[in-house]
Amino acid sequence: MRCNDKQACPFIQIWRFSAGAADEPEAVKARRLATLAALVVSLVTAAPAIAEVTIQGRGILFYTDDVGIFSATRRLSRDGDPTQPAIDSRLTNQGSDVVFEPDLNVATSLGNRFGTLELSAKGQGFVYTDHSRFNHGTLRLQALQALSPETRLRLRFYYAPTLFLGENENRQPGATGLVEESVTSYIWSARFEHMLTPDLEVRLSTRYGLRRYNEAFAQRNTDFWTVGPHFEWRAAPRVKIGVGYHYERGLADGRSQPQLEDDVSYVNHYGSADVEVELTEWLSFAAGFHYERNNWTSGIVGDERQGAHENIFQGDAIFYYRWTEKMRMGLGVQRASRKESFDASSVKNTNVGVGMEAAF
Repeated sequence: MRCNDKQACPFIQIWRFSAGAADEPEAVKARRLATLAALVVSLVTAAPAIAEVTIQGRGILFYTDDVGIFSATRRLSRDGDPTQPAIDSRLTNQGSDVVFEPDLNVATSLGNRFGTLELSAKGQGFVYTDHSRFNHGTLRLQALQALSPETRLRLRFYYAPTLFLGENENRQPGATGLVEESVTSYIWSARFEHMLTPDLEVRLSTRYGLRRYNEAFAQRNTDFWTVGPHFEWRAAPRVKIGVGYHYERGLADGRSQPQLEDDVSYVNHYGSADVEVELTEWLSFAAGFHYERNNWTSGIVGDERQGAHENIFQGDAIFYYRWTEKMRMGLGVQRASRKESFDASSVKNTNVGVGMEAAF
């Protein structure tokens, strides 16, 4: 692809560089991530003097009653990564903990012949007090190009390296016992956003992703694609409502390895609805409901997921208190319930958090 816009070219080079090889060694992945971060910093610092650079930071302290699915619950949202890797029941109920979740977003805006191009990089961490093996971080690169006053194109790359899921049964030939299971996710996405009216915005989203597991669980390596619409409606001057739906298809390597009896291929339906209300000039409230249905498509005899499905229900609510125009505090709760059709009971997860957000 030829790049005609010199200001956009650096980001396109970063976008290409991010692809990498999904199965490359962890040391190479680490060097690639460090180089990627350096490229982003170079891009921001090399921006024209007239370009505005903004920095937004946030820190949230959570109590969770299940460290095994905390990160899955946190990412289940329209704007996150709602379709999580397969989580076996033996990976849940791993104890409670206090988790610190910091993130930092750096953005700059550049002008071009189409309008304004906003480039940003966001790093996010999850730091566990007692269960440090679950510590991990993610990186998101984004380009938001205005095509007209009513229309924008948003491109993203999301990288979540070596997420520890827990100790799981090793199904490789000749192996026995429990071994560490971890997964690395690479997701590229595009979203077309258009204001139908001053109060109603439609967003058409698509994404393609790879989930790559450690060697003991390589049969779970999955390629997936997603498509779906979102709507944002300003129902009243102080009330905003959002709804969305995703259809996703995932194909795992295990579908061609019947001897392992572990095919996590799926068809996913995800729906969400949320509301934001400005109660006063300084106090606001946000709530959301999410539903996810995973229809496992394994046809392997002996696989527990053959003909099975999973239902996930999740609700969240948060109050925000704005101290200043650029600083606010939040207090919220999340509650999730996951139920596999082949399990007798459901898995619950409750997260309570308090945090601070500031922009510079």
